Amino acid sequence: MRKILGLFFLLAIATSAHSQVLITLLLGDKLNSEGLEFGLTGGFNWSTISNMEADKSLSTLNLGFYFDIRMKQQFWLHTGVLVKSRLGVAELSTNDLNYLEASQYESGGDYNQSMNYFLVPVLAKYKFKNNFYIELGPQFGLAHKSWVEYIEKNDDVDARIREYNKDQINRIDAGIRGGVGYKLLKGTGMNIGLAYYHGFVDVYKTRSGTNNQSFFLVLDIPIGKSKKTDTGN
Repeated sequence: MRKILGLFFLLAIATSAHSQVLITLLLGDKLNSEGLEFGLTGGFNWSTISNMEADKSLSTLNLGFYFDIRMKQQFWLHTGVLVKSRLGVAELSTNDLNYLEASQYESGGDYNQSMNYFLVPVLAKYKFKNNFYIELGPQFGLAHKSWVEYIEKNDDVDARIREYNKDQINRIDAGIRGGVGYKLLKGTGMNIGLAYYHGFVDVYKTRSGTNNQSFFLVLDIPIGKSKKTDTGN
């Protein structure tokens, strides 16, 4: 049953990602209205995995699309898909590597755990009249690729070796996400925000307490945004 749900989730996200491009081309500025904002979202995130000896953040870029849907007055629903998104942790320890049964090399480089996810936030968003906003709600993820990466850099060698370990990872992730931000240009421009995510599902199938944790620097860019100022009323 879990595999069927995971496959359905993957197909739904993949379809949405391709549909986003078609919607943008076909509808353009007609997609945005007083009750709906659509655009591209991206930025940086810094992630770790709890209950591992490694605690250095893995920093990566992310990219996707979003919808802000007005529910009532200044309350909105924020959702979408981060199509290009990565979580994990940097500088795995020897004990971490032994647990993951990963290859270890004598030349003394660094080892990272990286996991590519489709991330889907479903957040209640409140827009203040001064153009600041707060948001809170669940976020769901589907892991579609996972690996331990060995990185060595010195004067003579620049090496990267990936050892894939998707079978050790729980494909479905879920947790809580909250954030704050500000909408530029008197409420008609881009959103700039900060968010924090804490997962409730174990990353690894055989170790409890291994939860994804990540800080996000968010940049939302509306596409075809109406020139009318959104008062939030």
